[in-house]
Amino acid sequence: MTLSSSDPIRVWRKLAQNNRLANRRLHLACAALSQTELTALRVSFFPTVSATLNHIMLVDQFYIDALEGGSLGVAVFADQEPYQTLAALTPVQAALDERLLQLIVRQTANTLSAPVHIHRRDRIQAERFDDVLGHLFQHQTHHRGQVHAMLSGSSVAPPQLDEFIMGDDAQFRTRDMASLGWTETDLMG
Repeated sequence: MTLSSSDPIRVWRKLAQNNRLANRRLHLACAALSQTELTALRVSFFPTVSATLNHIMLVDQFYIDALEGGSLGVAVFADQEPYQTLAALTPVQAALDERLLQLIVRQTANTLSAPVHIHRRDRIQAERFDDVLGHLFQHQTHHRGQVHAMLSGSSVAPPQLDEFIMGDDAQFRTRDMASLGWTETDLMG
């Protein structure tokens, strides 16, 4: 990924905004599922929509804490499915998405290459800040895709998750961005 030399945070900010919007769309779609459908066994890495959404949230907590210099580490995974309802999980995910976006906005070219200390079970792993971000965004996209596929086998149509980054996608994001209080200027810089 090549970052603009004039604004090295631009791409990361847009990816965080995309993450926020995609999670919002996915959670809105999943809100139309009954609790039975949310917890129904399906073919995927995690066996239910609920388990997958909880996993996304837990991994976000794990890495955002590390990016902020915290030491929460693997304790975050003590309960693999802490939120049994989507109504309880959705505001937690939204807050994490906003926390990640605000964390990125505060970065500079220098801090993007700074080490992040990730507290694993038996060691502290050191990685570059931007590499952790890249990994986190890949993880989120991967598991959102699994929920998207699981929705295909439910009563709810999967939402559009990939038309956001480019200028020509504006027509597909206007309503969602307005609900988040964002403008095209906020997105395009």
